[in-house]
Amino acid sequence: MLAKPNNYTDMPIKDINQNKKACAYQHIFLLSHMRANTSLISHILGSHPQISGYYEMHLSYVTEDDLFTQEQLYASKDTVKSSSKYLFDKILHNKYEFLPELLVSKKIKILLSIRPPEQTIKSIISLFQNKKTGHPYAEPENATEYYIDRITKLAQFCERNKGSYYYYDADLIRTSPKKTLDCMQKWLSLTTPLTGQYQIFSQTGRPGAGDSTGNMKKGRIVQRQSNYEDIKIPRHLLQNAVSQAHRCKDLIVAHAIDSITA
Repeated sequence: MLAKPNNYTDMPIKDINQNKKACAYQHIFLLSHMRANTSLISHILGSHPQISGYYEMHLSYVTEDDLFTQEQLYASKDTVKSSSKYLFDKILHNKYEFLPELLVSKKIKILLSIRPPEQTIKSIISLFQNKKTGHPYAEPENATEYYIDRITKLAQFCERNKGSYYYYDADLIRTSPKKTLDCMQKWLSLTTPLTGQYQIFSQTGRPGAGDSTGNMKKGRIVQRQSNYEDIKIPRHLLQNAVSQAHRCKDLIVAHAIDSITA
């Protein structure tokens, strides 16, 4: 049985599971990794009238029952729009699963994205250093290991599920937002455009629900990003991450339905 995501619902999953029925919605999943502009994309998508959901639910999706659980969790918080066609979630960690058996359903669209290693790893380190909790990801070795493990898992998923997802370079949402959002509108068959303006929701900026930095509360794409000059990654770690990122990205792009890259 899946664990209940903290703070997201007071409705016990065991009660949800007793009332299974066919899902009423289609689903969008973003498969990526931490610090890949996923909160920004999530908020832009979640602000569209045809999409409900904008934060990371920390669920696995293994069977159709899990899709229904997602639907009920959103419904329990009254966050499903009457105009919704899709429900959204993102999966950023290897401990959560998305199994290919679900891909036989035409009700699922997958977006997949990775970001180059140096800025990503520095951003992960900075995030966890600022938390001052002694988290392992505050150290370069552990942050690099997470990044490599995650993009490797994504590449393995793509190799097993060729032609089942759309790929975009994570930084394009900031450097080429219109091109990126126009492609996403086409990929997702949305009837109105996606824009760089987004809503501020109840979970926006909350730890555990996505990016908790101040930029998320601005309601628009902020192109300027931190340079993290004070954070150093040992050369051998960075070289390995760069090599692995090139390998994984080449495989991921090769097997995508469509892709946009820098």
